[in-house]
Amino acid sequence: MIGNIVAGLSSGAAPALFTVNYLVVAGGGGGGATYGGGGAGGGMRCTVTGTGGSGSLETPLSLALNTNYTVTIGGGGAQGESGAAGTNGSDSVFSTITSAGGGAGAGESGSNIGRNGGSGGGGALTNAGGSASPSGQGFGGGTGSDPASNSATGGGGGGASAVGGNSVTFTAGSGGNGRATDITGSSVTYAGGGGGGCGNNASNVRGTGGTGGGGAGGKTGGTDGTGGTINTGGGGGGGRDTGGKQGGSGIVVLKYPDTVTITIGAGLSGGVTSAGTGFSKATITSGSGNVSWA
Repeated sequence: MIGNIVAGLSSGAAPALFTVNYLVVAGGGGGGATYGGGGAGGGMRCTVTGTGGSGSLETPLSLALNTNYTVTIGGGGAQGESGAAGTNGSDSVFSTITSAGGGAGAGESGSNIGRNGGSGGGGALTNAGGSASPSGQGFGGGTGSDPASNSATGGGGGGASAVGGNSVTFTAGSGGNGRATDITGSSVTYAGGGGGGCGNNASNVRGTGGTGGGGAGGKTGGTDGTGGTINTGGGGGGGRDTGGKQGGSGIVVLKYPDTVTITIGAGLSGGVTSAGTGFSKATITSGSGNVSWA
């Protein structure tokens, strides 16, 4: 009888678990057009060194072998055109972890408030920036200004470690800085906000992009803005008298014991390298699909 009980427990034993540390960065928001606000950095959730917002590090996941786990890399939001706001970046996902796409920067037409997202987009004219929603993945965007004709400047998009800068007379807001993590083996900064754009007054100064891939804003008179850097989740720069710039795509990095082997499924692009003694890391840069370990 005792032997039968032991055999039954063995056959129904729980699967072996192993621990995975992760970085999940969403796509950055697109910059708003025509003196627009900067797009925000994508939401950042990480278990190593630093994570988005002002909270504690995320908790590593305990996963099972021979089980599929979803991964989705969020794309950057599109730039605003013809005075319109940009669009939010797309969410990035790993298993139960979702990072929210960065909020779009506002444009001079329509609603001039920056959009909510993983971090908040910058505002346009005299309107406020968006909020970090859900909280804990980044910071809010800065306020725009419109002191006089041709002097309008956009607010900076929020970043993973700092709010976007408020614009003041003649000076657009800078993008909020991103957050650094060494999950890849060296310190890399992600999810910076885009700088605000500005009009053609000679005294105007465009907003700089935040560290971690945030793009700079544009200035009327020939200086165009820049987009968020791919695979950083950086926000796109706000527009001058033309369109804003696109946000940067996100990324997922997974660090796990080298005693198990990952399979990166169809639909995903990525690779595997060593992460130091006893660990490997998978860096996934695009697509949507499943990963599993054996």
